[in-house]
Amino acid sequence: MTGNRVPSRMGRRSDGSACGHRSASALRQADVRPPGYLRVEWGTARIGGDTMKEQYVAGLTEGARVDSVFAVRSKEVRAARTGEAYLALELADRTGRIGAVMFRPGTEATSLPAGCVVRARGRVTSWRGVRRVSIESLRAERTYDRDDMLPGARRDRRELIGSLRALIAGVRAPAMRSALKAVFGDREFMARFAVGPASQSHHHAYVGGLLEHTVAVADLCTGLSRVYDAADGDLLVTAALLHDVGKVDELSCDTVIDYTDEGRLIGHVVLGERRLRAAIAAAGADVPPDVLVRLSHTMLSHHGELEWGAPKRPCTLEALLLHHADNLDAKAAGFVEVSTGASVAGESWTDAFNMFRRPLYAPRAAEDDRDHAPDEDEVAPRAAAG
Repeated sequence: MTGNRVPSRMGRRSDGSACGHRSASALRQADVRPPGYLRVEWGTARIGGDTMKEQYVAGLTEGARVDSVFAVRSKEVRAARTGEAYLALELADRTGRIGAVMFRPGTEATSLPAGCVVRARGRVTSWRGVRRVSIESLRAERTYDRDDMLPGARRDRRELIGSLRALIAGVRAPAMRSALKAVFGDREFMARFAVGPASQSHHHAYVGGLLEHTVAVADLCTGLSRVYDAADGDLLVTAALLHDVGKVDELSCDTVIDYTDEGRLIGHVVLGERRLRAAIAAAGADVPPDVLVRLSHTMLSHHGELEWGAPKRPCTLEALLLHHADNLDAKAAGFVEVSTGASVAGESWTDAFNMFRRPLYAPRAAEDDRDHAPDEDEVAPRAAAG
C-alpha cells in the first residue's frame, strides 16, 4: 500500500473476537512463516525445440519487412469489393497485437485456426492511419517459445507468491484458514492460478495477471478492514483471496487467452464458488455452514450488479467492500495499461477505444517515456523464468 497510512483499527474476526488483519508487507517484516502447504511449481513451455524470435509487435514500424512468429488471436475470411476472398487476422505476441490482411490466400492459410501459431512474412503498411501487416506468406509454425506469445506479469512472480503466502498467514479465524488451505493447498490448482490471466482483454490480461490482481485486491481489503471496523476482516480478506479462483476454469491460456466452454456458459463467479465448496468437501475442512454462506455470498456478489454478472447484489458490508476493491484494482490497472500505450507513442492523451470508452489524460507517463519507444533491443526475448 502506498500513500498515507491509515491508523491501525481493530476489525472483527469470523469467530467474533477482535483482530487486526496485517498487510502482506507487515507480515514479511515480522518474519511470519508462510503456510507450509503453499507450494508452487511452474516452468516455461518451449514447443518443438529452441527458436529465437527477433521481431515483436511493439517494434514493428511502417514500411518494415516482417518475418516472424505470432499467435493468431482471430481470423476471418472476408470478401473484397471485387468479390475476391481475403483473410483478416489479428496477430499477437507478448508485446502487443496488430491487425493483418492477406489477399488471395491459399487453402493452407484459410484453414489455419484461431489460437494457432504462425510464421508470417510480409510488410508493415497503414490503412486509414492504423498499422497492419500485409501478409505475403503464412504457414503454421510448430517451433516456438510459448512465453513469446503471451504478455507476462509486471511484478515478479516469486514476490507475488510471497505476498499471497503472507496474506494467507495473516488470516487468524480457524474456519477461514481451513477454507484457504482447502483451495490453495491443491498443487495442481496453484500451478494454474500462479500463471493464469485475470481477463481476456480488459485488465491484467497476461500470464500471472490473476495472481497479481488477487494480491492487489486482498491488500486493498486489508486496508479497508482497518478503516471500517464493523467489517469482519478475516472474512473480507479470505473472500478477496478467493474471489477470482473460478478464472482458472473460465479462461484458457496457451498461445492466446480465450474462454473455455465452462467460462462462456457459466462464468468464473459461479465456477469459483463451486470450486470453493468442492475443495472444502474434499479436504474435510471445518467450515461451519453459516460461515460458508457468508463467504459464498461475498464471492458471488463481487461484481456488484446483476447486469455485470453478479448472481446476487452485495448484501453485507464485506461483500460491498470486496466489490469496490475489485472494481478499483481492475479500473486502475486498466488505466495504467491504456496510458502506457499512449506514452509509448509520446502522447499525453489516449484514444477513446479502450475499456473506459473515453480519452484518458496521462501527461507524466508521456513525458517520462517520450524518448523510450520500444525497439528491437527492448523487446528482445526474455530469459526463461526459473
